[in-house]
Amino acid sequence: MNKTTKNRLISGMTDEDWFNVGKSDAWAGKSKVPPEQDAQAASMYDLGYSEGEITHPPTETKKDDN
Repeated sequence: MNKTTKNRLISGMTDEDWFNVGKSDAWAGKSKVPPEQDAQAASMYDLGYSEGEITHPPTETKKDDN
């Protein structure tokens, strides 16, 4: 995510921040809880959550079947 749009309607977080929170929540196995008051922040959160569901967290190690 190269472009960081300033989205400061809720808690001073940028779009990239919301994307990362969504991704982190997915990695942690938390339920999806996008912000309700800001449609753009919710969209970025959903996008991050979706990406987090299909990728592995950086702390997860892959097991070999050997």
